[in-house]
Amino acid sequence: MADAIRVAILGASGYTGAELLRVLLRHPRVRIVALTADRKAGEGIDTVFPQFTGINLPKLVTIKEVDWSGVDAVFCALPHGTTQEVIAGLPQHLKIVDLSADFRLRDIAEYAKWYGHEHRAPKLQQEAVYGLTELYRKDVAAARLVANPGCYPTSAELPLIPLLQADQIDPDDIVIDAKSGVSGAGRALKEGSLYCEASEGTHAYGIASHRHGPEIEQMLSEAVGRPIVVNFTPHLMPMNRGMLSSIYVKTRPGVSADDLRATLLQRYANEPFIQVLPQGVAPQTRHVRGTNMTHIGVFADRVKGRAMLFSAIDNLMKGASGQAVQNFNVMYGLPETMGLEQIALFP
Repeated sequence: MADAIRVAILGASGYTGAELLRVLLRHPRVRIVALTADRKAGEGIDTVFPQFTGINLPKLVTIKEVDWSGVDAVFCALPHGTTQEVIAGLPQHLKIVDLSADFRLRDIAEYAKWYGHEHRAPKLQQEAVYGLTELYRKDVAAARLVANPGCYPTSAELPLIPLLQADQIDPDDIVIDAKSGVSGAGRALKEGSLYCEASEGTHAYGIASHRHGPEIEQMLSEAVGRPIVVNFTPHLMPMNRGMLSSIYVKTRPGVSADDLRATLLQRYANEPFIQVLPQGVAPQTRHVRGTNMTHIGVFADRVKGRAMLFSAIDNLMKGASGQAVQNFNVMYGLPETMGLEQIALFP
């Protein structure tokens, strides 16, 4: 392809790296020229992920071995805390989408508080654009470095921000009860991700301390123009992928659940990856599995003056790799849906 955009995936041996590869192999403007994975360097990607057997792809190498003169864009799927120094050392000609949390929090003091170490690239943090595509598209289009949002924040911010901006809900009374598949914990060996630990049950975790909490509050606070705090609790579900956020809100006087739904319908009417579902229809994770879609449902609570929002995404797609490719398309002025036209894998 003479007009191909040459792409490197850093951290290709993780779940989000594999998902990026799955999507980008179908992207008509992308040529994958480098795949990195330090511990697996020298191996073929098909030995790490056999689903890529028979596909001609570069061997895995270390980041130091990449010839950056032959790369146009980078997807960085490295662990939190390791990305800042890597990106700071990359050439300026590269456009970068970072899937870690390293550039999502604008306040570097807040980052240090939640991630346990000082921010290692504060100048780059000033340059980074928060990449919730539907709400920050213009910023993404002009960016060199995009901080791809977290999965829980994506599922919560998409339904909440338009309603906060319309002053239809009370910003000081928001409860986010969110559930994620086990792939959200990554591919590294962890006791809590073992089959016997995660199957046939569910549990809350990161209670009042999950790192996505401050990210959610940062973006919701921007929507209302003052600091707010939300009640956010994540839960681990015994499934591979998927995310459902159940969000409980207090409506402003005279505002009904139908009004909330009308605002979301109007805001997202022309968005290819957001569907506000018909009245009475609740989102299900199985209906977005393997896609970049967000399904949103709005219901009146039986308690007067309250409403319930439900948001379903695939945590590996709209919550990570799919949204990263969506941002990449915007950065290059390509059709936003390019490479992302998958229909849900159901059943």
